[in-house]
Amino acid sequence: MEELPLTGAVQGTLLRPGKRSKWGIIVISGTSGRLDIGRARLFAQHGVTALAQRWFGGEGQSPGICEIPLETFTAAIDRLVADGCEKIAFLGVSRGAEAALLMAVRDSRIDVTIAISPTPVVWANNGPGLKGEAWYAQSSWTWRGKSLPFVAYDPRWRPTETVRVRYRSLFEKSLVTFAENVPAATIPIEKARATCFLICGGDDAIWPSLRFSEMIAERLRRANRRCHVMSHPDAGHRVIFPGEPEITEPSERAWGGSLGADRELGRIAWAKIAELMEIRNAPASPSSG
Repeated sequence: MEELPLTGAVQGTLLRPGKRSKWGIIVISGTSGRLDIGRARLFAQHGVTALAQRWFGGEGQSPGICEIPLETFTAAIDRLVADGCEKIAFLGVSRGAEAALLMAVRDSRIDVTIAISPTPVVWANNGPGLKGEAWYAQSSWTWRGKSLPFVAYDPRWRPTETVRVRYRSLFEKSLVTFAENVPAATIPIEKARATCFLICGGDDAIWPSLRFSEMIAERLRRANRRCHVMSHPDAGHRVIFPGEPEITEPSERAWGGSLGADRELGRIAWAKIAELMEIRNAPASPSSG
């Protein structure tokens, strides 16, 4: 396998398997900003050309999730197509799932969208943009130079925990407080050509991703669009695919779920993804411990 560092318009690592399938995949993380090479390598091990993309916090990029040009991901798709990929998948987690769904609406080259712990709406920024301001509230995304409508965070919300904060109630409260902004901020996923995979846990402590997935799925079903919802009542915000190591929960916020449930959800989801993307000989699931 070749691992090629990328700089410039597309930042991250491109992983080219020795024996390549027709598929390419963009893999992005969420608010951690982590370059998810491990997950990209999982796909590359099975013939998928994988691009682990850095989409904020890199050279010349916004330091936070603030007015990120969605063209950042258009350029990544261009890179995979130029590398010979005939089918394109886009995998994002949390705020990365928000990007994945927005891109599915805007780029018809995407065949499969894998949204892990997704959201049905665009949210306000998390951190500063290129101009350095983190506040006043701004959109997380732009398209063709224009900011996308968004839902702001309720400034009156306060956590009940001092460590491992559960932010779920913040997002639930904000949807009510700024209900008038929800229609414009809702992602029109029914316009996407891609097959959508929504992966979510019922014990998600960051936001209510199961409820959010059901909202997204309902829009798709009303439009007779393809959608797969994979959930586990005891899983949290993370999902662990077979062959992936456990990622330590950060001290400042809770993810919810349990290691066993997160792994089980990952196993179920991987089986569906592998089937559609023609991935053979998927890795065996490690012990949940």
